Amino acid sequence: MTDAITIQNPRNRGGSTGHVLAKRSVTFTEIRTDARGYAPLRAAIATYLGISRGINCHPEQIFVCAGYRACLDLISHTLMGPGATCWLEEPGYFMARNALLEAGAQLVPVPVDDQGLDVAQGIARAPEAGFAVVTPTHQSPLGVSLSLPRRLALLDWANRQGSWIIEDDYDSEYRYQGKPLPALKSLDQQGRVLYTGTFSKVLFPGLRLAYLVVPAEQTAAFARQADRLHNHCPHLQQATVAAFLNEGHFARHLNKMRGLYARRRQWLVEALHQQVGGRLQIDPQAGGMHVVAGLGEGDDVQIARRAREVGIAVEPLSQWYLGDGGRQGLVMGFTNVVSAEQAVSVAVRLARVIA
Repeated sequence: MTDAITIQNPRNRGGSTGHVLAKRSVTFTEIRTDARGYAPLRAAIATYLGISRGINCHPEQIFVCAGYRACLDLISHTLMGPGATCWLEEPGYFMARNALLEAGAQLVPVPVDDQGLDVAQGIARAPEAGFAVVTPTHQSPLGVSLSLPRRLALLDWANRQGSWIIEDDYDSEYRYQGKPLPALKSLDQQGRVLYTGTFSKVLFPGLRLAYLVVPAEQTAAFARQADRLHNHCPHLQQATVAAFLNEGHFARHLNKMRGLYARRRQWLVEALHQQVGGRLQIDPQAGGMHVVAGLGEGDDVQIARRAREVGIAVEPLSQWYLGDGGRQGLVMGFTNVVSAEQAVSVAVRLARVIA
């Protein structure tokens, strides 16, 4: 059995969701084709977002897509012209970076500090950018939250410029300390935020079911593109998740997994402090599904390669940067660390790699 640490949740819970669907006896005749996705699922998502993220939206504003990448593709085809300028967090999520580059966007890296995206730096570097991609709840990968003053500053900039903010709220469900800030979209009074969320992080990665919330005025334009792109999830899969939400299984599942992941996170952090505390700086993070450890010295790409050779799958932090000279560190998932003993075993092997 390998002790590999990954940055994704490896647990496949398809059996439980499939059981929910079987009990409801959903048939394909119940599922109507709609470019926006299965109507009961969109209604369930709207209810969930209102309760959990403070977002007031109508099901007509929600588009179900085959993963986060499909959400970005829908946005780029609907709103982005050739060569559109886009702020991107530095460091930032590589999938967003790659998708935007393929769409022909001109990316402007904007630094992230302990308050999240530095909005003033973004304005200084590209004041007239048409887009900004942000992960305000748990910045990807550093895990910091975008502070309220910066959220308001970002919204003010978008309102003045007529720019679009793409909010990636990818794992907001997993917060282990303190009170979470509301979604950026919940503060959006002028309809400048395009909100994305996903079920792959909280159910299982193979699900590839994400959703996009657009301003009411943009629903027709997005529907036309969604119909043309055909990037939908399988209908039966959508019905399964709708049942999971509507019958209360999702809320119970989240409560259980928060407790489980909090313990696993604590095991890994404590083991790293004990075994490699002098050589790694563990960043404090309130939530998420991975930890970030800064390297005092050494090449994170080489260290990550050697770690994989001994069964520890980590990501080099420097590769999350668009530009050169990124911070050296390791991005380490904890969701499949099943015991304190396993965490110690992993930390011991990592210490040997770093030595």
